[in-house]
Amino acid sequence: MSKAQITVTFPDGVSRSYPKGTTVGEVLKDWGNIPPEDILAARVDGRLVDLSSVLSGNSKVEPLTFRDLEGREIYWHSSAHILAQAVQQLFPEAKLGIGPAIREGFYYDFDVPEPFSEEDLGRIEERMREIIRQNLSFQREEVPRPEAIRIMSERDERYKVELLEEDIEEETVSLYRQGEFVDLCRGPHVPSTGYIKAVKLLSVAGAYWRGDERRPMLQRIYGISFPSEEELEAFLRRREEIERRDHRRLGKQLDLFSIQEDGGPGLIYWHPKGARIRTIIEDFWRREHYRRGYELVYTPHIAKVELWERSGHMAWFRESMFPPMEVEEQRYLLKPMNCPFHILMYKSKTRSYRDLPIRWAELGTVYRYERSGVLQGMLRVRGFTQDDAHIFCRPDQLEDEILGVLDLAEFMLTTFGYTEYEIELSVRDPEEKEKYIGDDAVWEQAEAALIRALEQKGWSYARREGEAKFYGPAIDIKMLDALGRGWQGPTIQVDFNEPERFDVTYIGEDGEEHRVVMIHRTVLGSMERFIGGLIEHYAGAFPTWLAPVQVVVIPIADAQVPYARKVAERLLDEDFRVEVDDRNERVGYKIREAEVQKVPYMLVVGKREVADGTVSVRRRGEGDVGRMSPEEFCERLRAEVERKVL
Repeated sequence: MSKAQITVTFPDGVSRSYPKGTTVGEVLKDWGNIPPEDILAARVDGRLVDLSSVLSGNSKVEPLTFRDLEGREIYWHSSAHILAQAVQQLFPEAKLGIGPAIREGFYYDFDVPEPFSEEDLGRIEERMREIIRQNLSFQREEVPRPEAIRIMSERDERYKVELLEEDIEEETVSLYRQGEFVDLCRGPHVPSTGYIKAVKLLSVAGAYWRGDERRPMLQRIYGISFPSEEELEAFLRRREEIERRDHRRLGKQLDLFSIQEDGGPGLIYWHPKGARIRTIIEDFWRREHYRRGYELVYTPHIAKVELWERSGHMAWFRESMFPPMEVEEQRYLLKPMNCPFHILMYKSKTRSYRDLPIRWAELGTVYRYERSGVLQGMLRVRGFTQDDAHIFCRPDQLEDEILGVLDLAEFMLTTFGYTEYEIELSVRDPEEKEKYIGDDAVWEQAEAALIRALEQKGWSYARREGEAKFYGPAIDIKMLDALGRGWQGPTIQVDFNEPERFDVTYIGEDGEEHRVVMIHRTVLGSMERFIGGLIEHYAGAFPTWLAPVQVVVIPIADAQVPYARKVAERLLDEDFRVEVDDRNERVGYKIREAEVQKVPYMLVVGKREVADGTVSVRRRGEGDVGRMSPEEFCERLRAEVERKVL
């Protein structure tokens, strides 16, 4: 008796019939549009599955390869399992933490008696290659949760048992085996270990279990894998370039900033050169905001707890806030955001429809509690300055105001050298509306306004469900740097909820009170993250208009020092940033030092230059560009700075 038939529909729209019980891998092999060895897993009716998964009904089947985001994640997650197997073969006492795929590659956390050494990483990597050569199948097993707890308890995997007992609610869970190794995992995975062609372990670091510094410190091994050695080599070359541009390394080399552990983690100390860059950016930011109809304000760093309760932050943002401090029997909190302060100022008097829109901007320093394990130089900190603004407007003004913010954001980013973006529309998770304040109507109205503005700009965007802040949807713009990496920058959020909570109104033409609409926005993000990103974008070689030192005057001998200082004074009078290197060192050394410090221009002066009243000009990365008078050089420099040449 023949088996019942099911219909399978492929991505090209073709449908074919197969016996019920046929595996996903078998139907994709029969489809034949992609080489079977390239197919890692599949999406069946929107659900990610192993190729060994059995089809029991009519289905839409889509193959996943390494070119797909989900395919790469599956590939890297499978590689993490191979890493864990290799570690437990070499270090039987190792206990398993978690081992996810990440944006580029994977990691796995282990509880081991001693930290892993570089030599250990080499041994583990070689053992991974042995496991890959064995071509072990990834086998999925679904078992009752109590059975999974028993299996993990027998293997003394205490961290897996904790996850099963405290975090996993499903009554049936999945395990994956390859050879003697077994792990708790939702999957899916590639069919076998032999699918992993090229692997490299990159580093090891400490990581607290579940990111909690009160829990055990585990050893986290990071790795990467690819379908070919050529792709791995290209990745490693790119990684070297990323390390060369690392803002933490360059920040120290160029003496821009530091983080002082004696003062506390996640807090940035701006050194004079870093502070100069920040001042240049902030001054430019202020001028542009005044030009576009904003007024600048300043607000306190702390406020009473009751304010944050009323705004909703205590209920929805508490985990990211520092604990309260008590003064005169009153509790205060460091501000995590500026918006409630701007609302209080708005409410300090009655506003008319004629007053709107009101645009208030603030370079406001805020404080958020980030776990020490996620802090990263200037990119993830506990105290940072937002280029924050809040626009209070009427509903009929909303779309124009959003467009105005998008235009400003585009202008600012382009000026700083970012010309490519990734745009996301961050909205509620429709399945978890309880995580957000406000009713459906205001969320839909806010979302529609953002979409209309994006469409009017002609910008494509990706919709991200579950990424909205608790009080409103947002447009998030990621700027792509010189290496194509995305950096979080401008954010535009529409908020009908905070005006409701604080009763923020205006008097309309009809003489009645009406509710304002608020737009929360940044166009750079935080100054710390933005400048950290700029350091990496330019590899520390800032455009002349941004460079903390634009010119170094280098006298060849002591006899030329007075003339060098006279040239420097001439430049200083024109508001250029200049230094004189009058150290008792050879000229070649001084030039190399200026190149290392990435100074845009070097003016070398010797006997001939003193006699002729000229300077010998060297351009960073170009070398000698000729001799000219100080006045001619000033004109050249002024034109470059005023045009903000990149």
